[in-house]
Amino acid sequence: MKKQMLKILMVVCGLLLVVGCSNTSTSADSKDTAKKDGTVTFYVVRHGKTMLNTTDRVQGWSDAVLTPAGEEVVTNAGKGLKDVKFGSAYSSDSGRAIQTADIILKENKKSSGTELKTDARFREFNFGSYEGDLNHNMWTDIAKSQGKTLEEWQKAGISPKDFANSVAALDKTRVEEGSNWPAEDYATITARLQDGLDDIAKKESKKGDHNVLLVSHGLSIGALLDTISPGYKLPDGGLKNASVTKIEYKDGKYTISDVNDMSYVENGEKEK
Repeated sequence: MKKQMLKILMVVCGLLLVVGCSNTSTSADSKDTAKKDGTVTFYVVRHGKTMLNTTDRVQGWSDAVLTPAGEEVVTNAGKGLKDVKFGSAYSSDSGRAIQTADIILKENKKSSGTELKTDARFREFNFGSYEGDLNHNMWTDIAKSQGKTLEEWQKAGISPKDFANSVAALDKTRVEEGSNWPAEDYATITARLQDGLDDIAKKESKKGDHNVLLVSHGLSIGALLDTISPGYKLPDGGLKNASVTKIEYKDGKYTISDVNDMSYVENGEKEK
């Protein structure tokens, strides 16, 4: 009888030991996972000036290469960012954004092994049938739709949200459905931008604290800031080409720090 009791006690002790080790292992695994979640600092750069920027044409999903002056400014930005180590790099799939990111990475001394990934979610607003048209024509049509002259409309100002929604409404009356990619309304634009940023931020945070290069477009960067901080007001004149905007991600929350920072371009220019 005593022998049987001893055997039972030994089995129970063995089970408790296994359970205890299992719990310890699970706890350790949880701690290891928690350690991997770090702060992600996004360096969000607007692409350099393009040929369509120079000719004052509507440029959303349509594309053009950087001008020589555009390449020079981006190269200066790259030199200014040369000592920032980028653990990852992303851009929209538009050629001008890819070209900008490639130049920045080429100038960077600490990110030689970082490969660029493209993501269509970071494209500029799509202006539908106005793509490639003169900005003046699109602006005039928006002003007329609101019962204003172009001068009155420009003086009053317009938010990116109202701008996108106005173009989307006008575009529906200009083309037959299915014949072109329709202009996007603001809800569609912000949804894809937020989805893209959330996706990358969560993935990159698993790698611990590090920096991420993200090259996008003027209006889209502004809309992204608006999703983080509703009603965010951009600087007069909008974001400059090759400007840097910093966004930090930690524990599911975003913090906007520098916006429209041209100091990297200025510092890079001094190296000539």
